[in-house]
Amino acid sequence: MKRNRWITRLMRASCAAIIAASAVTGLQAADKSLTVFDWSGYETPDFHPAYVEKHADSPKFTYFGDEEEALQKLKAGFRADVAHPCSQSILKWRDAGVIEPIDVSRITAWKDIMPGLANMKDFSVTDDGKNWVVPFEWGNTMLVYNNEQVKAEDVQSLTAFADPKFEGKVSIGDNVSDAYALASLVIGVKDWQKMTDAEFAKASEFLRAVHKNVKFYWTDNTQLSQGMSSGEITLAWSWNETPATLKADNKPVAVNRDVKEGQTSWVCGYVLLKNAKGDQDRAYDFLNAILDTRVSSVLVNDWNYGHSNEVGMKAVDPEALKAGGYDNLDRFVNKTLFQSPIPPQLQARMNEEFERIKAGY
Repeated sequence: MKRNRWITRLMRASCAAIIAASAVTGLQAADKSLTVFDWSGYETPDFHPAYVEKHADSPKFTYFGDEEEALQKLKAGFRADVAHPCSQSILKWRDAGVIEPIDVSRITAWKDIMPGLANMKDFSVTDDGKNWVVPFEWGNTMLVYNNEQVKAEDVQSLTAFADPKFEGKVSIGDNVSDAYALASLVIGVKDWQKMTDAEFAKASEFLRAVHKNVKFYWTDNTQLSQGMSSGEITLAWSWNETPATLKADNKPVAVNRDVKEGQTSWVCGYVLLKNAKGDQDRAYDFLNAILDTRVSSVLVNDWNYGHSNEVGMKAVDPEALKAGGYDNLDRFVNKTLFQSPIPPQLQARMNEEFERIKAGY
């Protein structure tokens, strides 16, 4: 999901000296007693400063491109200790038997997690009454455009992604949840749990129309940012991170959070994997480290994501919160499709159909 300009973030970070030393010698020395299965980009020590301070280096990181790929790899026997899925996948991972419950008594800042995240049904708390994830970051997928090449009046609706005038200039994520979130918003569906067969067919047809305009399906922030920086891509369905990256590089970019159909919101977190090969005490050290209040400003300022730690978020510069849309949470989630767990049968259909669409069928 996310490779970033980690060197810039490390230079900007104000973490302890030991973290800075880690950056000088490379990305991290890698504490081989703990393996984190993650999206690319999250390996930066800024996201787990207390772990580095305690253990003198970062965990070992290994990467996946999307959650379905990660799940299949885990089911096939891949072993790691901690992983980073998002809201729509927790129940599926639980039911697949690859994760184990979180002992919240060992999470020192659990009480500081935003109540809406700590108590979120089918995410951190499920129908069995157990906690399966430590919420970490949250954000939106939204319409982002080059405001030197695209007129604002031409991107007031998400239907712009299928407008022939943008042929060869569009990029959306190679991510089935985000793709169907876009299509669902366009056809007026805000709850995947209630999607009918007719609505699924209509959403799929919209994605086929979008496919005609797609230059490439982006897989990470670097790829999309480079495409937009060069002018190759002028319209994108993007996470918060990309416009933040482009603005930091003084590139022409704008976000329309007020398209008539709305945007989609997601929240991700870290889970404990079954059959872990490392030290569980270190796994809990890592889970506690990602909740450190110092992480809040890094997520907001460098990635334009929200942090789950409410105390940390309140300490972030109000102007930075306002710039990211985090100063008014009601507005942040207004007209939003929340990427809640997808019914297994629908998920399978989405996976199969999205592959067909990308192949031109």
